[in-house]
Amino acid sequence: MVNILRQFKHLLFTTAFVLCAVTVMSQVKHQAPADNSVAAAPVSNQLRDFYKRTNDAGVVFMFPSEFKEISIPNEEDFSFDYAMELPDSEFEVWFQVKPQKDNWLNYQRYKNDPVRRIANPDLLYISMARAQAVALKGEEPYFSRSISKDVLKRYNADAGRSFLLNLNDAHETKHYRYALLLTLQKKHVGTVLAVCFTNEKNADFFKKVNRMSRYIKFKS
Repeated sequence: MVNILRQFKHLLFTTAFVLCAVTVMSQVKHQAPADNSVAAAPVSNQLRDFYKRTNDAGVVFMFPSEFKEISIPNEEDFSFDYAMELPDSEFEVWFQVKPQKDNWLNYQRYKNDPVRRIANPDLLYISMARAQAVALKGEEPYFSRSISKDVLKRYNADAGRSFLLNLNDAHETKHYRYALLLTLQKKHVGTVLAVCFTNEKNADFFKKVNRMSRYIKFKS
């Protein structure tokens, strides 16, 4: 009976955590520019490459001046395009961006071909996020829910999910304790995945997510 009560309390806390995250995101007023041409100077090669990739995926990204660029994780199970941290705050974000235009054209061309069996690229954001969640955590379970329509509208996205992860103590994830994984998708255009790492699940963490999230969205 005690174990059941503990599990129930943990589920309630987890649910409140994700609901709070989505609420914070819904209150964000995006201040990103109309294209990727404006950024804090100087622009590194890594950031320049990321701008190109986000542009190919129909995404607007402006580097937030209060953040600092960090090296992209170089691990077999991780495939990220860009990473940054908020200095002296135990908070960092890893991004993965996938252009889907070519995949959509191939899907339209071969979707009825019984040999090729090409998956619908507009649904890949779910499997992509789940695979990354498992890679980060090392095992299931994790808590996941769909992102509400009002939040998606602010990001010019058509679909999305959030994943709450209690991380294993691992060198690969820099011994962070928790992560909030967010994935956003725009039909026929692209997919964005962002992983926000923290050691404390508190209001300050959501403020940091807020500061990060206002700088990225899909083009109108």
